[in-house]
Amino acid sequence: MKTIKFIAIGAALMVASAAFAHGDAEHAAPKAPVVKEQKPWGIAGDAKAVQRTITLRMTDDMRFTPSQITVKRGETVRLRVENQGQVMHEVVLGTQATLDEHAQMMLKFPTMEHSEPYMAHVSPGKAGDLLWNFNRAGRFDFACLIAGHYQAGMKGTITVE
Repeated sequence: MKTIKFIAIGAALMVASAAFAHGDAEHAAPKAPVVKEQKPWGIAGDAKAVQRTITLRMTDDMRFTPSQITVKRGETVRLRVENQGQVMHEVVLGTQATLDEHAQMMLKFPTMEHSEPYMAHVSPGKAGDLLWNFNRAGRFDFACLIAGHYQAGMKGTITVE
């Protein structure tokens, strides 16, 4: 009888942990310092270097407002990401190719957990910050890669002049 209870409790915990993975809960703030890795779309920024804050709103109609952002090359920006919806949303910076690839992975593994300096996961009614130095000129993208959100059109563009 104890074995059956133990198995039932274990199964319930596994289901609960899957439910609170990527799609349903904010990731804990990283304990280690941010690893600054140069990406085609820039590098993690420092709070002291922020030149301006851009508020990016996310809603359950699977849209970002604004959906187009323009920044200057070399500018460090704080993206204040506000989730005005009732479900978890995120913003992930990248290129069209990297976002497409990541979106496909999220469809296959919707409970996948990850945290990088170029992404912010925000619970309903909450806000988060993403600090980024746009040190490369070009046209880049951002999206919510939670399974189904990207496919519904939850994406936008960043032009770095």
